[in-house]
Amino acid sequence: MTTSLFNDFDGVSPKQWKQKIQFELNGQEYNESLLYATLEGINIKPFYSKSDIDPKLDIPSPEGSWKNSVKIIANEAKTANAKAQEAIHQGAESIHFYITTTTVTPKVLLQEISKQTPIYISTSFLSATYIESVSTVATQFGILCYVLTDTIETLESSGSWHTHTKEDATQLEAIATITGNIQSNCAVNMSTYQNGGATMVQQLAYGLAHANEYLNYFNTKKKTSPFLNTPMVFTVALGSNYFFEIAKLRALRLLWRSLSAEYGVKEECHIIATPSLRNKTILEANMNMIRTTTECMSAILGGADTICNQRYDILFNDDNDFASNRALHQLLILKHESDCTIAQHPTTGAYYIENITKQLAEKALALFKNIEKSGGLLHQLTTGTLQKKIKESAEKEQQLFNNNTITLTGIDTHNLLNNTIPNIKKSPFPKTERRQTTINPIPIRRLAEQIERKTIEKPDI
Repeated sequence: MTTSLFNDFDGVSPKQWKQKIQFELNGQEYNESLLYATLEGINIKPFYSKSDIDPKLDIPSPEGSWKNSVKIIANEAKTANAKAQEAIHQGAESIHFYITTTTVTPKVLLQEISKQTPIYISTSFLSATYIESVSTVATQFGILCYVLTDTIETLESSGSWHTHTKEDATQLEAIATITGNIQSNCAVNMSTYQNGGATMVQQLAYGLAHANEYLNYFNTKKKTSPFLNTPMVFTVALGSNYFFEIAKLRALRLLWRSLSAEYGVKEECHIIATPSLRNKTILEANMNMIRTTTECMSAILGGADTICNQRYDILFNDDNDFASNRALHQLLILKHESDCTIAQHPTTGAYYIENITKQLAEKALALFKNIEKSGGLLHQLTTGTLQKKIKESAEKEQQLFNNNTITLTGIDTHNLLNNTIPNIKKSPFPKTERRQTTINPIPIRRLAEQIERKTIEKPDI
């Protein structure tokens, strides 16, 4: 019979560890020397123990293993279907069609796609009639579809509704009644907040308030009850703060369970994770593949249901097979060669991650309650309060980057290749359009943009 090696050693309490650390500091202040304050208002300690986690904290877990996904812009049905077929042949487990026009015929778009391949549908337009046709075809072919309709995100990113408030609401109500092989009719795209520069606490609170707007609206519309019986789908962008991003996804499930209980709807949610644009670069663009790899790993360990990777050249190049294949192959390597599907709930019991999860959830819940007391998310968007808060957070992080506190390898540090400028096919910088909008939109704010504008000298950009 073997005995544990650790039986020969006395246990050490957290208090004893702290005293030993304090002794080794030779008079330096523990809090000033070793505690690190994050933008989320969370102090990171030098060590964590079992006493740092709440034994009553029960984080909901996703059902089954994660699936990879490939996003395809569908301008024409036959071409998009061919791309989907090729992606599935290459190893894609689900497909996200972003449909740009109602002329894309659903029957052609979904033909010969395996019943085992879930399909995500999002559109640049708002049409209940079109979604009804998608449902009819999906049911006929036996394909499971998630329809990601998010009119609030359209308002946030563009500054305007599709048409106007009343008409958008009418279309959304009609979409919410569609059944068949549609798993979800409404979704919350939280990536706008992350790409705009919001802190993780803000992302979670705004995402929850975003979902609450839909729940509150549909809860009063009994005829749209099918919406309330399907899982909420969240699209979440992940940055390079590895452990915090893991905790962010876990905190989202915890927060959704609390909110869903208030409305008596399904406590399960479906999370689609995708890399952030905020830390991506044009200069030394190949390094984006390393960034997206760690972000996808955060998504896996955080419990995302679906992960849709991003092309390394998405900022400056048109859709192309080379970069798209690399993005898919990253996920295939993580799943099949790195064995990122073997362990079930791998972060459960990890003191550091459990502690961060709880703090993110608590802080986000407090902010969510303040938003609701002040009139809700749409009210804050209308008054510009939410945009102002996100901009302030983005500027704080930008200042840290400008001071080299935040590192983007190849840009502000270790400029190994002397800022190699790639062949730019499309403008990587947002263009300011003077047009009347309902609200001020939330723009994408990249940390490297200021440096890149100075470096890239092209008269047509």
